[in-house]
Amino acid sequence: MTMLSLLVTAILVKSALCSAPSGPWDPFNLAPESRTVYALAIHGVNGTVLDASNLVGEKGGCAILAGDGSYVTLDFGYEVGGLISLNVDETSEASSLALSFTESPLYISPLTSDDSAAQSANMSYDGVLYLPTPLKIAYWTMPPARLRGGFRYLTIVSKSVSSVTVSNVSLAITFSPHVEDLRDYMGYFYTEDPTYFDADFLTKLWYSGAYTVQAATVAVDTGRQDPPVQSPGWANNATAGIAGPIIVDGAKRGRAVWSADLGLAVSTQFVSTNDLVPTRNAISTLFNEQNPVTGELPYSGPPLSEQGSDTYQAWTLIGTYNYYLYSGDYAWLEEIWSNFTKAMQYLENKVDDTGLLNVTATGDWGRLWQGGLNSEANAIFYRALLNSAEIATYMNDSTLAATYISKATTLKTQFNKAFWLSDEGMYRDNTTSTLCPQDANSLAVLFNLTMSAEQASSVSAGLTRYWNAYGAVSPELPDNIAPFIGAMELQAHFVSGNDARAMDLLHLEWGYMLYTPISVQSTLLEGYTSNGSLYYRSYDGYNYDASFTSHSHGWSTGPTSALTFYVLGLTVTSPMGQTWAVAPHTSGLSFAQGGFETPLGWFGVEWSLDGANFTILLEMPKGTNGVVTVPIQGSVSLDGQKVDVEGDILVTGGNHTIVVYN
Repeated sequence: MTMLSLLVTAILVKSALCSAPSGPWDPFNLAPESRTVYALAIHGVNGTVLDASNLVGEKGGCAILAGDGSYVTLDFGYEVGGLISLNVDETSEASSLALSFTESPLYISPLTSDDSAAQSANMSYDGVLYLPTPLKIAYWTMPPARLRGGFRYLTIVSKSVSSVTVSNVSLAITFSPHVEDLRDYMGYFYTEDPTYFDADFLTKLWYSGAYTVQAATVAVDTGRQDPPVQSPGWANNATAGIAGPIIVDGAKRGRAVWSADLGLAVSTQFVSTNDLVPTRNAISTLFNEQNPVTGELPYSGPPLSEQGSDTYQAWTLIGTYNYYLYSGDYAWLEEIWSNFTKAMQYLENKVDDTGLLNVTATGDWGRLWQGGLNSEANAIFYRALLNSAEIATYMNDSTLAATYISKATTLKTQFNKAFWLSDEGMYRDNTTSTLCPQDANSLAVLFNLTMSAEQASSVSAGLTRYWNAYGAVSPELPDNIAPFIGAMELQAHFVSGNDARAMDLLHLEWGYMLYTPISVQSTLLEGYTSNGSLYYRSYDGYNYDASFTSHSHGWSTGPTSALTFYVLGLTVTSPMGQTWAVAPHTSGLSFAQGGFETPLGWFGVEWSLDGANFTILLEMPKGTNGVVTVPIQGSVSLDGQKVDVEGDILVTGGNHTIVVYN
């Protein structure tokens, strides 16, 4: 099928996109049924608060706060974000009321909210939001600029000796503003994990990642002001891009586009909601701010618009490829193609006589020691070259595609010569270091820079030396666990065939994030320290206050797509899934099912392992083609007919049953 006919097909079927099927996975969908939500419980009361329980749920009863410093903390039960409304029912001219917000229960306070603004050198907190005084008997809603993008706990505090009566406390959800039904996912995933204390963990984790990205999808005029207009305080009324809705890094903060985050969040979007317009707007925003002379891209969107990262430049190019692979948005690709090739040339110009990228713009995900002939940067650049070659083919530029392939081939050879340490069985950080970093080694396996299966497995084994009870500690960011890079490692274990190791890492790192009582137990942490505390060294290397850590960060959602791409085994291999692949990793599980939607239709997989027999059911759009790799050996039948299998099974679109029996 030609690209033109592929696009015509996409236009014709786009209106036929439908929801994922219902099933036992539905209760794990965290998205609220209504955009108006209410507290689920009272977390605590201090001082004199009468009838505090009336503030829970929709009943809207009254509670009385009496005395300066008296407060009640409401628990919404999971991560939420938006604008609080309440009724002031009885008051006096001397009464005063304020609200504070926090994601973690560790930072519940009547004096301050957790930190979303990082507004000063001493990392002062955000403070509280005062209701206008003198208080009036009225229905009050937070000003839009004071939107609180991510929190679980709301504290209502009396700031005077005079009492005040409040009722009808509610929250208007503001994230994913373009979506009518937040629970209407286009994809799903379901399994049971017999090896973990909670058999539903993997399903919960898939949906927590999906909800995390939903919470980080915002209206374009609700970015974080930097610095805020008042201190202490916060303001979420900055313009975050050229169009909305737009995907940003985190719900609470920083509420700006970050290109590396797209490397994981876009795939999460695709397999869960297939809501890719926010991604298109985010990438278009970065290209819109491209330096027209050098081709350099910012590594964050407005209002930050920070420059100076070769790795994030490459991540933008990878994100562009992923968006096109999932969407087939050829018209958009044509629009940004000249920007894309200019951005590639910016990186190509930094390749020196070693054949490696020489990093001069050292901004990165927070790691130390970036710069020069760095292995992580070269691994990302290698992937960008291969992706760019494929995109050039779609753009009918075979000469440019061949050039990118040639450069990638040279880079792979030089990468292994420069960075491989045979005594360690891993790659080193740079040509003058013996440190074996988590990021470069994970990416080398994931992006196929290894020269053999044995080498990939050696790297997979070597990465476990950094594990502890809370996850994988990054030696290139000492004492920190970074789920962004942890997700790359997770995929590397799957790619190298070490599925049990991948599952162990899921249990350690994401199990901790999802169940620890110091987080929101719904969305996923930006990062944390090696002892499980919330202090995390932020993206630019500055030691921010622990309450600044985001508890809903898209770059931590890698398991959502990994469970679909590897455990379920379903991937698309050309735009929109015109071609696809199914290669399940059974990973100690007895079954898995799920799928996703593209403009071509529904892609569904259901597999089960019963003793020595394996069965897989496929539901693929007509007119597509795929390959199926079965995870066990044995006699194989396709739709009841025995087939001789020497490698992959070629399958056309439609409904099919494959059985491997022994």
